[in-house]
Amino acid sequence: MDRRRPTAVAPWYRPAFICRAGIRGMGDDVLRIEIPYGSSSLSCEIDDLRVRGVLRAQTGRLEADLPQETIVEQSLTAPIASRPLAALAEGKRRVVIITSDHTRPVPSRITMPLLLAEVRRGNPGADISILVATGGHRRMTREERAARFGPDICAGEKIFVHDCEDSSNLVSAGILPSGGELVLNRMALEADLLVAEGFIEPHFFAGFSGGRKAILPGIAGYKTVLANHCAEFISDSRSRTGILDGNPIHADMLHASAVSGLAFILNVVLDAEKRVIASFAGHPNEAHLAGCEFLRSIAEVERTTADIIITGNGGYPLDQNLYQSVKCMTAAEACANPGGVIIVACEARDGHGGEAFYNTFERVRLPSGILSEIETRDRGGTLPDQWQIQIFVRILNKHRVIMVTEAPAEMIEHLNMIYARSLEEALRIADGMLGEDRPVTVIPDGVSVIVP
Repeated sequence: MDRRRPTAVAPWYRPAFICRAGIRGMGDDVLRIEIPYGSSSLSCEIDDLRVRGVLRAQTGRLEADLPQETIVEQSLTAPIASRPLAALAEGKRRVVIITSDHTRPVPSRITMPLLLAEVRRGNPGADISILVATGGHRRMTREERAARFGPDICAGEKIFVHDCEDSSNLVSAGILPSGGELVLNRMALEADLLVAEGFIEPHFFAGFSGGRKAILPGIAGYKTVLANHCAEFISDSRSRTGILDGNPIHADMLHASAVSGLAFILNVVLDAEKRVIASFAGHPNEAHLAGCEFLRSIAEVERTTADIIITGNGGYPLDQNLYQSVKCMTAAEACANPGGVIIVACEARDGHGGEAFYNTFERVRLPSGILSEIETRDRGGTLPDQWQIQIFVRILNKHRVIMVTEAPAEMIEHLNMIYARSLEEALRIADGMLGEDRPVTVIPDGVSVIVP
């Protein structure tokens, strides 16, 4: 049997009828659209005749038949291409469990206690450490850590936060297929058993999140992240949402995962409300591929082009800064007609989210100039946040972007976008640019869909 097909998860969810996800009827000729925004949503009324389509993953149409904990427990009981975690833990003294940081909605209050219990079931005396994979992000705050894990784990378990620039905790582990040096967290490499939890969503240049990304960029040194996210790879047509085959960024990540000794993963798929609807546990590659294929079956949408695209970044925590909002822009980019306008709703309670990302526009004001500069850099010359900047200015070179946000207007204008206070205002601005009654496509959660 092909273990990549997630047949085992089929009984765990059932379709729930939603007429038009992300849109509610207001009468014969007016529709109200809703876009996730922070911890709530934004809404706007649009003439029904203008709406070409609403692109949303079926994650918004699924309801789990079983409690979330049961879904995860069942995946741990029948792991994919692997012995159970408890069996792997036998005789292993130092166990490290990698988890995601505050920028990812991994339901660790559900998953982490089950992983800890499985390890201790196989080895009650195991010395377990939880390692937060920050990649190149800032450290989690105490409050974010408490919200992620809950008081019991925060008080009773050893939690360490990866620092991609702390050389004392980093070890060289060879060379990546791309030629960059592979530098990883010492704690992970010295573990007798390395485990990772995470969640799978479409990813705008790695194809999918989850699996091997816990290692690279999760617990890698920053120079390794820079080499993997180089201009050449970001420009590659295979470094796109939903693509793994031939994706050079994915190839480096797979190599890093193998070198790290990652032995077991637990990856979940979440619905629009961040609830677990499917879980995949087992072999780092096989379980991840199974999860990716399941997600593709419910997240791939039909490309529906229009002059105006309205989208969002999935609400908090995914829309906590402008840096992250570039992800949803790529789904809009795939559907926007040449010269079209992209409207993005991103709360951005943390502001821009990246100093290098923001400050690039101090040196070079025009997106075309920034892109030309980036594309001349080789792998060793990759700068911080370059990949996000590269994708962002690629979109700005083709489309005007209107940002609905809590971030200051001057911050939006500095980044070559147009500020709007509401979706209604953004739509009026777009109409003023293009003319009234231009067709609109709505992608309520741009990070949750795969647009082929």
